[in-house]
Amino acid sequence: MYTLELKTLVSEFLNDKGLTEFWSGIFAIGILFILILVLGQLLFWIARKVISNFFIKIAKRTTSEFDDILIHNKVPNVLSYFPVLFLYNQTLPSLFSGTKEYYSDFIRNLTEALLIVLIIVLIRAVFKSVNGYLKTLASFKDKPLDSYLQVFMIFLWFVGGILILSVLTGKDIGTFLTTLGALSAVLLFVFKDTILGFVASVQITINDTVRIGDWISMPNSNADGDVISISLSTVQVQNFDKTITSIPTYKLISDSFINWRGMSDSSGRRIKKSLLIKASSIRFLTPEELVALKKIDRITSVIEERQQEIEAANTAQKTDKSLLINGRNFTNLGLFRYYAQAYLQTHDQINQNMTVMCRQLAPTAQGIPLEIYAFSKDKVWVNYEGISSDIFDHLLAAIPYFHLECFELSPTLPKV
Repeated sequence: MYTLELKTLVSEFLNDKGLTEFWSGIFAIGILFILILVLGQLLFWIARKVISNFFIKIAKRTTSEFDDILIHNKVPNVLSYFPVLFLYNQTLPSLFSGTKEYYSDFIRNLTEALLIVLIIVLIRAVFKSVNGYLKTLASFKDKPLDSYLQVFMIFLWFVGGILILSVLTGKDIGTFLTTLGALSAVLLFVFKDTILGFVASVQITINDTVRIGDWISMPNSNADGDVISISLSTVQVQNFDKTITSIPTYKLISDSFINWRGMSDSSGRRIKKSLLIKASSIRFLTPEELVALKKIDRITSVIEERQQEIEAANTAQKTDKSLLINGRNFTNLGLFRYYAQAYLQTHDQINQNMTVMCRQLAPTAQGIPLEIYAFSKDKVWVNYEGISSDIFDHLLAAIPYFHLECFELSPTLPKV
């Protein structure tokens, strides 16, 4: 109302100065339009200063990170636009009234549409801040919050888009909903990946399949590393070579992958490696060799106990021991297996509450595999590899004491 009266006053003033009624009206609209724009910019600057200072003072007085995140996501800046839009909505339509009515209606509709957009942007900034704050909490740090935020924003923009079209065209919302219903098949095709991603995100959360920070291996997608983000469309994995692999979220439901979280949550990390013993070095041990091997502390009691048992069995069966193959005997591989088992059971970095085993596997063309199966207490990759290497360094150095040899591929000699 005040805008219309002011326009009349300016028009009459210009008319008194000699301008025609038409040009005085045009110039009045132009002058007031520029003044309203300048006033809007001034109002925005004042609002931004006041609101920003208000948020900054609150952030300094509180220990919570939420207000800092609100400032980081520019919530105060978005709030500063509301006074400007309200000013334009109340003044600009009145400025153009009395010329052609559709100018006034168009500007009013435009400012209302911009107000809807601004409300959506504000809601997005607030929810993004809530999302960022929840990520700082331990209970939400590994949850796929980004995917839920994206789903919410898609729904919000969908509703906002319908409202904006309704405001700009002046048609009822039901008209657009009916049209969208007819285009539902097309919409399902366009948003197929989004829908699949949303369903996958829900299933991942409910079933606790993957969390942010999990180490996963997915050979089909060349992914082997830590999950750094889970969004509506993709899951990002930072591989151990520091490259990043993006996997469609729905693939974590449809395709197979390995999640190493169970190992991380357990009390040990598995060591499963084999020594390849040369088959031709395996033999029975002579009494003289057994006397020398009794000096090895870890197997002294084993040799004495088994030796009494073997001698009693051979005596009962009246075995001819002129040949070692007759009756029961010690083998160097069997005794070394006992030694490796005893070594693992006394190792301070092996979890004795989990499986500790040294076992012989089926013979291969490269020799007899003697497998170490145990779990290290330390699960950190670097420390785990160090423990595993120390164990095999020791066992490899101990092999010659048992008159055994490891398999080595002989180099091909050149023909003369």
